[in-house]
Amino acid sequence: MPNPDKPRTDTVLKVGIVGCGAISRNHLEAFAAAEGAEVTVVCDIDPDRARETAAQYGVPEAVGSVAELLATGVDIVSVCTPHPTHEEVVLAAAAAGVHVLCEKPVAVDLASAQRMTEACDAAGVQLGVLFQRRFWPAAQEMKQALTPGHLGEPVLGQCTVLLHRDPTYYSATPWRGTWDSDGGGVLMTQAIHYIDLMVWMMGEPVEVTGRIATFTHDIEVEDTAVATVTFASGALATITATTAADTSLGARVQVTASSGATRAILEYPEGTDGRAVLRAVDGTVTTTPDYPADLVANADLRTINGALIPHHTAQVADFVDAVRQGREPAVTGHDATRSLAVLLAVYESSRTGAPVRLSGEATR
Repeated sequence: MPNPDKPRTDTVLKVGIVGCGAISRNHLEAFAAAEGAEVTVVCDIDPDRARETAAQYGVPEAVGSVAELLATGVDIVSVCTPHPTHEEVVLAAAAAGVHVLCEKPVAVDLASAQRMTEACDAAGVQLGVLFQRRFWPAAQEMKQALTPGHLGEPVLGQCTVLLHRDPTYYSATPWRGTWDSDGGGVLMTQAIHYIDLMVWMMGEPVEVTGRIATFTHDIEVEDTAVATVTFASGALATITATTAADTSLGARVQVTASSGATRAILEYPEGTDGRAVLRAVDGTVTTTPDYPADLVANADLRTINGALIPHHTAQVADFVDAVRQGREPAVTGHDATRSLAVLLAVYESSRTGAPVRLSGEATR
């Protein structure tokens, strides 16, 4: 609902939410908290769901198509639709001169992602992509520690994603778990968040070797993957990911720098703040418990999404400010294309059995 205590500015940006599925709650609540923006319309291909969402959140208007939503004169479109449909929405918004904040992954193939970034660049509108974990305080602090003059250049990274998904996660939502509708499995939907963090910390990826497999779930796509990544600096990293863990052990990103120092952050349980669980600098090791015994490890999706709302809120606030100030948002479409390129290279490498070189155009 609109927040009566939210500070008002001279110009309030009008926001339209496209897609009223589970993740739209995060966008609706985040924009409700953002200074200088207000959700004025929601859109879904199911008109009843659009109307129900509008009524629940006090949104003035509900429509059934992107064209109708754009015709209302919104300034920002927030895209919460299934992965392969992102491009159609983003291109329509760009053509209308409307800024776009899109859920990850930005697309399910590189050509689509590049068309989206090029269209938004040409239209002079901002394209932001939701990687809200960059807004963890621990992630911000770790990124700062890896800047020149602090711990040195990253040389070794580890991205470990050991999550649990109940079979109903896939069976209850028909588009999940298929190549055509989901674009991939654990890499595309879950691990991409942590791949983004690792690439953000370590720099330009240039080569990927990987394997995928499906061990537990009755799905077309992978529930398990491993990979190695080489960066332009010469740094190396590994990726290990699964949704077949029971019990979930969360997700960890760890980086060792040229000084020999190591930092690690862990998200456990899934959806909660990433915590700095390891600092090893100059012979001193500081740790916090990875797995406190009193926490519920296998959280359901609604609980996970709900716990992420504060971080959605931080990224939405940044995006609204970027639009108002005419600057790039913290996470751009080009950033999102870089992490997408890494996971797509894992798929290709698994298919061919060979390393995959990443082009500068794909990851710039």
